[in-house]
Amino acid sequence: MLDRKTALDLVNEHVKTKNLVKHCLAVEAIMRALATNFKQDAEIWGLAGLLHDLDYEYTKDKPELHGLKTVEILKSYDVPKEVLDAILAHCEKKERETLMEQAIYVADPTSGFIVAAALITPEKSLSVIDVDFLNRRFKEKLFAKGANRQQMMECEKMGLSLNEFFEISLEAMKAISEDLGL
Repeated sequence: MLDRKTALDLVNEHVKTKNLVKHCLAVEAIMRALATNFKQDAEIWGLAGLLHDLDYEYTKDKPELHGLKTVEILKSYDVPKEVLDAILAHCEKKERETLMEQAIYVADPTSGFIVAAALITPEKSLSVIDVDFLNRRFKEKLFAKGANRQQMMECEKMGLSLNEFFEISLEAMKAISEDLGL
């Protein structure tokens, strides 16, 4: 199976935008934390999170190809089908049928939302924000308007309240705050 080091090398090869690499790391961290929460395989879930936007720079002007190009890039690697399915599900190229597919769908916009919340603090740090802060920002329609609130709310389909989901996601991102520069 594709190991994390090789997956990270692939991200660094295909993703040239520093913030997009950080986004991939953040989604990986959230996915690992969700896997642990649901007693699933954190390595598999983490791979899906790390690789989910591998093709973004190739497909940003061709969203109809997003996810499909990643699967094409990964076809010569030993990547579990469930990882490929999750990558396709995050960008709605396949119906979300599994817990991992639902998790990546909600983790994707949440990582950006949490980064935006950290960046509006004077410290520009994850360490100073908490779930209450995230909830207040969530209610502000103009704040991080690119982060799809409806998509984030689908955490409830996994049996998590928004508060629980924010807690898991925020703690996961705080654990890699140095890598994120936050």
